[in-house]
Amino acid sequence: MLSLKQLSYALAVEKTLHFKKAADACNISQSALSTGLNELEKQLGIMIFERNNKKVLVTPLGQEVLDLARRLVLQASELEQLAASHQAPLAYPLTLGVIPTIAPFLLPKLFPQLNQRYPEAKLNIVEEESAQLVDLVRRGEIDAAILALPFPCDGLLTLEFWQEDFYWVALRTEQQKRQKEITSEQLVDENLMLLKEGHCLKEHILDVCKLPEQTANHGFGATSLNTLVQMVLGNLGTTLIPEMALDQLTAQNKNLRTVHLAEPGPHRRVAFIIRPNYTRYDSIQLLANVCKEALGKR
Repeated sequence: MLSLKQLSYALAVEKTLHFKKAADACNISQSALSTGLNELEKQLGIMIFERNNKKVLVTPLGQEVLDLARRLVLQASELEQLAASHQAPLAYPLTLGVIPTIAPFLLPKLFPQLNQRYPEAKLNIVEEESAQLVDLVRRGEIDAAILALPFPCDGLLTLEFWQEDFYWVALRTEQQKRQKEITSEQLVDENLMLLKEGHCLKEHILDVCKLPEQTANHGFGATSLNTLVQMVLGNLGTTLIPEMALDQLTAQNKNLRTVHLAEPGPHRRVAFIIRPNYTRYDSIQLLANVCKEALGKR
């Protein structure tokens, strides 16, 4: 008799192409994983994986089995979630993806609110860039994700809960003391530093400001907003950050000046993405409301 555990083991090997890493991901021994896969292949009468001492490959027929297995495991998970939907709100564990330009600024505000409103809530957080999170949601490996829009997520539902603008961050000078806003035309004359390729915030900023790709970075490849702000403090240039990051990154540093970007807004929209047939939509709605309340406390 085939089991969901065996299918889960096979999917873990497909993802890692490594038996030891797959066993660790499943929290079992390598020998137990190998035994489970051997039994699965024996019951099906086919070889799912080619393996030797150096590498693991998925066979063509094995790939068809894995694609079907992924759907079965996802459906079984949704069945469990449907049964759990009658429990206390958010009591059944949720795995939530969050992009790096949102996670460090939203989560510290979210968790105190969540613990107060829904003390039984259980969240597992995965921090990845937008493209990876969209793929994980589609594959059913996480329940939902929080992204900044616009971003391509065809076939998925979006639940928007926050809108915000960008702010220019520079070293404080006498000339800037009374400056309230800055235009994209003025930014052309600044040494503007943005995140490296792969971070959607960079694309959002370039799009809002109508700036060419070569305008920003000048050889820098920062992967976090905190790094960019530290580079501003080092007098290496200026940057733009979203509103939700202002308090954490700039409020405590008197050497920094923040100026609103005077371009039509909102400059980015923040939303949950979920699968159309996801069975716990009500839980995501509750979570979105708590996120909105948490961010609303300036």
